[in-house]
Amino acid sequence: MKLVMAVVQDNDAGRLIEKLSQKKFGLTKLASTGGFLKSGNTTLMIGVEEERLEELLAIIEKMCKPRKKIVTPLPAGPADAYVPYPVEVLVGGATVFILDVERFVKV
Repeated sequence: MKLVMAVVQDNDAGRLIEKLSQKKFGLTKLASTGGFLKSGNTTLMIGVEEERLEELLAIIEKMCKPRKKIVTPLPAGPADAYVPYPVEVLVGGATVFILDVERFVKV
């Protein structure tokens, strides 16, 4: 068994959760915040048998496409030295961690 932790943008989370539920994947949803853009993310914890791992990854890849967005970065230094210029960044997609599960117990 594997534990998949998928960090996805909030805009993609609803459709992804719906699709995973249709395909009978059990999951837990956690609210999270990205470090770079300081925007909302959703972290999904999904327990999956190894035989279904590739199916799960394909669904995540299909539902969470990267896209470009114009943002104004937040200041990182002294406020008087900060000039806010909008920059184009890539958002969306998913960051996926796959962990081995030593033991799984449901009580």
